[in-house]
Amino acid sequence: MKKNLLLTSFVFLTLFANAQKYKGLAMTPPMGWNSWNTFQTNISEDLVKQTADLMVAAGMKAAGYSYIVLDDGWMAMERDSITGDLVPDPKKFPHGMRAVVDYVHSKGLKFGLYNCAGTKTCAGYPGTRGYEYQDARLYASLGIDYLKFDWCSSDGLNAKESYTTMSNALKMAKRPIIFSLCEWGNNKPWAWAKEVGQLWRTTGDIANIFDGIKTFDTWHANGVMTIVDMQDSLRKYSGPDHWNDPDMLEVGNGMSVAEDRTHFSMWCMLAAPLMMGNDIRKMTNDTKAILTDKDVIAVDQDVAGVQAFKYTDKDSVQTWLKPLQNGDWAVCFLNRSSTPKSIQHDWKKNTVYDSLSAKEFNAVKNIYKLKDLWTKKESGTTDKIFQATVPPHDVVLLKLSK
Repeated sequence: MKKNLLLTSFVFLTLFANAQKYKGLAMTPPMGWNSWNTFQTNISEDLVKQTADLMVAAGMKAAGYSYIVLDDGWMAMERDSITGDLVPDPKKFPHGMRAVVDYVHSKGLKFGLYNCAGTKTCAGYPGTRGYEYQDARLYASLGIDYLKFDWCSSDGLNAKESYTTMSNALKMAKRPIIFSLCEWGNNKPWAWAKEVGQLWRTTGDIANIFDGIKTFDTWHANGVMTIVDMQDSLRKYSGPDHWNDPDMLEVGNGMSVAEDRTHFSMWCMLAAPLMMGNDIRKMTNDTKAILTDKDVIAVDQDVAGVQAFKYTDKDSVQTWLKPLQNGDWAVCFLNRSSTPKSIQHDWKKNTVYDSLSAKEFNAVKNIYKLKDLWTKKESGTTDKIFQATVPPHDVVLLKLSK
């Protein structure tokens, strides 16, 4: 008996050590919609169905958005007293969660849920600590495709161990589920999470402000530019099937059109997951135009999977460069100031070699055509000095093609 117990323990530990995430689920950054930024815990079956319908009807699905992810607040305040399973809130989801999942799948979309590595979620609902394998089996039985896993109520836990345990649980549940680590970057997940999940948060929560910090009672959220400042040194950790995640999008949530355009442009330059956080039922034409711009999305979804880097930073104007497939480049001139800025860029005097991607930009040896991705205008070639005026808190985003 003792020998069998030791053998069982050895087999389990071997499985635990060797288990890895499902491979190949996110070869480009995941795209979808998450409920938290707008709705927090005020979610429901009707909201999910309306969002799914509009993602199809309004062209979001066609633009590449695949996932609907319910964030915190989908479950009841207590687990099932007999089975210990998580239970969907019966008032919010009167037909159960499987019916919601099936409806989303019927629209050709994928579905995700949220939980937490700690004993409780950030909103005080039941967390997963001690229930990792049971919860993973439940998610697989529901047919979900995506799990966002937060880090509240985690005092005393080791982040790498906790997230590895949940990753192994998902693998053993035998359903391919994207694993999104929402650990806020506190324990440098970029250094260890490549084999654990498909994406990991690099910062605390985002706020619907262009720059700075938004303070709440016991915590704070970061403005868009504040988050951008945290990303440049992390680019070497990101790539196909393992993405740096600077948090969900605030496009359509109260910033100006220019600021929304800049926000979206920079997330695409950073090869970030594009998880919409707005109320799709009420979005303006400007918001829809930004979120569904296929040329800009193509920068994010480029199969080379290289994150942009900051090339210059002068007089409040930053120049960001992103190598693309087939020797093309994306260039973003970002005006962080509150006044318009005139720029002049001599391509031939700015030869660049990116050691990470082993890509070279050399306008002396090659002529590149310029296309402004937002205006859709052809903007000449790299034979001439590029001149433009960048409005306040706005960008000029170019694709350079040989």
